[in-house]
Amino acid sequence: MNEQIRHLPAPEAAPPHVRDEQLLSDLRSGRADAFAQLMRRYNRMLFRAARGIVADDAEAQDAVQEGYLRAFLALDSYRGESSLRTWLTRIVINQALGQQRRLGRVVFLDETFPEDEEGAMSEQTPGRLGGIDPSTPEDAASNSELRRQLEAAIDLLPPIYRCVFILRAVEGLSVEDTASSLRVSADVVKTRYLRARGMLRLQLDTGAAEPLSNLHDFRGARCDEMVRQVLAKLRACGVVRDQ
Repeated sequence: MNEQIRHLPAPEAAPPHVRDEQLLSDLRSGRADAFAQLMRRYNRMLFRAARGIVADDAEAQDAVQEGYLRAFLALDSYRGESSLRTWLTRIVINQALGQQRRLGRVVFLDETFPEDEEGAMSEQTPGRLGGIDPSTPEDAASNSELRRQLEAAIDLLPPIYRCVFILRAVEGLSVEDTASSLRVSADVVKTRYLRARGMLRLQLDTGAAEPLSNLHDFRGARCDEMVRQVLAKLRACGVVRDQ
């Protein structure tokens, strides 16, 4: 990985101590800074969620942008029955699924196979795949070729496995949060995660090391552009106001 990518600053987000619930009232009052903070907090996670459904960065970005617009224009429908993160994730995933249907690529996330229920006893730690270890020193992440190989291998997974693997191993969501986001059971998440790992082992040299958390990143210019475009559309709709 070149120096520019290695030292790319993290996107500015709402400070960790500012909870989603605190931002929510500002969102409902139309404060542009609250929308920007929330997007910067969740841009990468939502991009990865969409990327689990589609195998193309541009399509994933479109799904996130349209998902934000749908969510923000229907903010009054949010009742707090799930976390704001889970609510946004479901909307983006549904948007990505809708895009696939329009392209004739129907994906059923709740599809199960009888043999899927076998052998789902336990999972290994997310973020590890053989020798691919997120605790490896940062210098190991300089292997951009390995990162490309990993991303390409993940893209070859069927969507029902890819979305689980990205949310669990790349984004680091818990089994429960992944299940809630995808509206499937925890057992299905465990089984599909193990199957995804098995498929990837067939394609990868597990002697190499690369933090999975480096994959499908969404920092810097792409994050900034997403925030700018969504805010511009929300202003045009009269949803947000600037301070």
